[in-house]
Amino acid sequence: MKGARTLVAVLAVVVALVVQVSLFPHLAWHGIVPNLCLLVVVAAALTVEAPFAMVLGFAAGLALDLAPPADHVAGRWALALTVVAFLAARVRQDQKPSALAVVGTVAAASFVATSLFALTGVLLSDPAMSVSGLLEVVLVAVVWDVLLTPFVLPPLMRLFARLSPQWATT
Repeated sequence: MKGARTLVAVLAVVVALVVQVSLFPHLAWHGIVPNLCLLVVVAAALTVEAPFAMVLGFAAGLALDLAPPADHVAGRWALALTVVAFLAARVRQDQKPSALAVVGTVAAASFVATSLFALTGVLLSDPAMSVSGLLEVVLVAVVWDVLLTPFVLPPLMRLFARLSPQWATT
């Protein structure tokens, strides 16, 4: 089952990345798009063991860092999604998370990931990042991700649970 779970996780990240960089820029609000890769990572972190979710977070973040039109230092999204996977996995207990807990986890994960990405941009003197624009970017990203949560997380969490029954909490 581990091979199937890994294959499904990689396919989920690839599909999320393709949709995120090809379709969602047409729906962007002030250049900010939903982070589907983050949603895949949170779904994994809430459903399967933490190490798997963290490796998936790093891989999804690195793919996001390298996918065109990447215009930032590679590794910033990899760091952000790895931290998010760790934190989201800490939320999961030995029981199925409630819908409110899932939405709250996505909101917190989106806030943390976007803030971490933006702050590393400020620290690395990314010309696209300014301290004054950070709040808007973070708030819009959180709203986007929370709005997509009911459509993305339930099917992904069910899929991960079926492929990892020994770790699943759903």
